[in-house]
Amino acid sequence: MTPVSTVVSFLALFLSLVVVVSGDVIRLPSQASKFFHPTEDDGDDSSAGTKWAVLVAGSRGYWNYRHQADVCHAYQLLKKGGVKEENIVVFMYDDIAKNKENPRPGIIINSPNGDDVYNGVPKDYTGKDVNVDNLFAVILGNKTALKGGSGKVVDSGPNDHIFIYYSDHGGPGVLGMPTSPALYANDLNDVLKKKHASGTYKSLVFYLEACESGSIFEGLLPEGLNIYATTAANAEESSWGTYCPEEDTSVQSEFETCLGDLYSVAWMEDSDKHNLKTESLHQQYELVKKRTAGNDSIHGSHVMEFGDIGLLSKEKLVLYLGTNPDNENATFAHENSQLRPFSGFTNQRDADLVHFWEKYKRAPEGSARKAEAQKQVLEAMSHRLHVDNAVVLIGKLLFGISEGPAVLNKVRPNGKPLVDDWDCLKTLVHILVNNLYFQSV
Repeated sequence: MTPVSTVVSFLALFLSLVVVVSGDVIRLPSQASKFFHPTEDDGDDSSAGTKWAVLVAGSRGYWNYRHQADVCHAYQLLKKGGVKEENIVVFMYDDIAKNKENPRPGIIINSPNGDDVYNGVPKDYTGKDVNVDNLFAVILGNKTALKGGSGKVVDSGPNDHIFIYYSDHGGPGVLGMPTSPALYANDLNDVLKKKHASGTYKSLVFYLEACESGSIFEGLLPEGLNIYATTAANAEESSWGTYCPEEDTSVQSEFETCLGDLYSVAWMEDSDKHNLKTESLHQQYELVKKRTAGNDSIHGSHVMEFGDIGLLSKEKLVLYLGTNPDNENATFAHENSQLRPFSGFTNQRDADLVHFWEKYKRAPEGSARKAEAQKQVLEAMSHRLHVDNAVVLIGKLLFGISEGPAVLNKVRPNGKPLVDDWDCLKTLVHILVNNLYFQSV
């Protein structure tokens, strides 16, 4: 080959790789980047194994719109990141998109002016199939234990990476499910230990959105399982909804409910923006922690991390979430990591009241809708009062009038699990649920 033909061939190759964006600005796609930097570690070695994901919205009811919106958004993020649909397992009750309260039938959004995140989401486990037994069977890859659903499980191998994301209500040591029973912290951690003992993953990342979510792992998730977990809140506080009517003026007036959750939206909006080959789990944790903390001591929560923090937090997000090719040049750096502050927060436990109150305010005077909303507000508030008074009374009967309230508010030292006797806790909760007419936690 002559020198001239060699130059021509090189120019042809170069021109086939560049993409004109506008004017004199050009960008190199990923293939070109690898050509010019063949030894660069992009954090997504194909020998690293297969990516798996389990996405769980543990609630039902239109006032809990945000949980399914979170999970649908997570699915779209993973798909754009290149995670195969057959490796993403979705749990959601699926009563939001076509709910009569939804102002955009068949559409779910996770932020004001956001895209539809519902379209294309697989209906792996919906309705009554969203339950604890099926979730555990999916994580363990146990198809024979499934009852209903698509039959999809995490059929992972020893070199694979697993991402689990759970969004719902929670309480000390417990996570909500749209069907009974609830999910208890000790049972979840036992399943994670069993998954590790089976030798069917290389590393596992767990993102958890719920009130008191820190109590799910504190004192229960040991090091040495190759698991890294972050939670929206510590063991003693609420997590928060965001993009809520009245609190955020950017929310369209047609919506009467919160569109997302603070912690969840924070990690997903960050992931949507960056090349995840360049951002580590720790970098995202720090960013999400700052954005979720709020601007005062009243609003916001303390994002926590558990498990093999030192071992896994330095890994790149691409190992678990993939990365959107459109973000090839969006290298993560502190100066480009800042997203706009949230302009309003709503306590997770008050999100139902926000919906009922907005519904009441906007309904025409004298309408059946206004009467229905008024009834929902009064029932929710009276139910809370009934439960609170009953628990205080139980405390006084057990520990005395003066000591009862203090005992009920005692918290174990940091690093300790919520309780030592989980069977006792489950029995107590079961009695309360059946006698005080608790709603799902």
